[in-house]
Amino acid sequence: MSWNGIIHAFRDRLPLPANAKAITLFEGNTPLLPAPRLTAAIGADFDLRLKYEGLNPTASFKDRGMTMAVTHAVAKGAKLVICASTGNTSASASAYAARAGIASAVIIPSGKIALGKLTQALIHGAKLLPISGNFDDALNLIRQMSNLKEVDVVNSINPVRIEGQKTASFEILEALGKTPDFHFLPVGNAGNITAYWKGFCEAIPKGPRPRMFGWQASGAAPLVDGHIIKDPQTIATAIRIGNPASGEGALAAAKESNGRIDKVSDQEILSAYQLLAQTEGIFVEPACAAPVAGLRKAVAAGWIPKGSLVTMTLTGHGLKDPDTVLSLYPNAPNPIPPTLDAARKALGL
Repeated sequence: MSWNGIIHAFRDRLPLPANAKAITLFEGNTPLLPAPRLTAAIGADFDLRLKYEGLNPTASFKDRGMTMAVTHAVAKGAKLVICASTGNTSASASAYAARAGIASAVIIPSGKIALGKLTQALIHGAKLLPISGNFDDALNLIRQMSNLKEVDVVNSINPVRIEGQKTASFEILEALGKTPDFHFLPVGNAGNITAYWKGFCEAIPKGPRPRMFGWQASGAAPLVDGHIIKDPQTIATAIRIGNPASGEGALAAAKESNGRIDKVSDQEILSAYQLLAQTEGIFVEPACAAPVAGLRKAVAAGWIPKGSLVTMTLTGHGLKDPDTVLSLYPNAPNPIPPTLDAARKALGL
């Protein structure tokens, strides 16, 4: 059977008007990759599978929710979709708006978005509105614009976004043929953990369901610290959020699943970022490395029993944020003579 996107695959489980025409880039159907070298490297003895959402059309998980949001917006007659973004949402919203033939606009925290993400919004024709504030200020402005005529907000405060993102849970269950014991993922604005839990609950009306483990960066961990962070700071720009719009949903997912929301430092994130790339050949943006760092923490603490089945969401491709890689490897190797002897010497052969 050909794959035509998540609306085509799961329409009977998605709330859309009957006559809505799917606006799709054939998102979803991303691989669930075994990770034996990563588990060995962290001293774990369980089965780990990585849901690599960086292979969606705009290279992040946001496309699942955006196909729903833009399809719904067009069905309502919207002429403009608008969002606040730290990067991935703007890339996805602008691409799907272009696909639909409507306009898009993005409110961004000035100077706080990875270049790779900003270029996507630009090339798709989005109108950029930088503000002198952080993501939470941008989202507050978006809330004020939600009732404007022919304008539709496509942030995760729009409930149909969550409905689209829940389809990743359906795909995980179908790929495995059984329920994972744990599911790990990064937490920023908290829509994704909320959506995954919703998907698992719908697909498994009566347990057991996975225990949800969400991971924030230490400098942007309002759900762990128990209060709004007015000036969140982390290398992981996609989760640099101090007042998550879906915070209550995330906390409920952790509580109801007997899971947890925890935090890891930027140093732990960068170490995990490199480890994942060098053990499994998977290049992710720094936010995706938060649950990898969290997995190391969970293994060290003995939270995961031997033989467990663990799934993890990797939310975005590493090319979203090439500057982080360049900061880790700032100096190019010195040139060598173009001779076999020189090459052998340089390689230690």
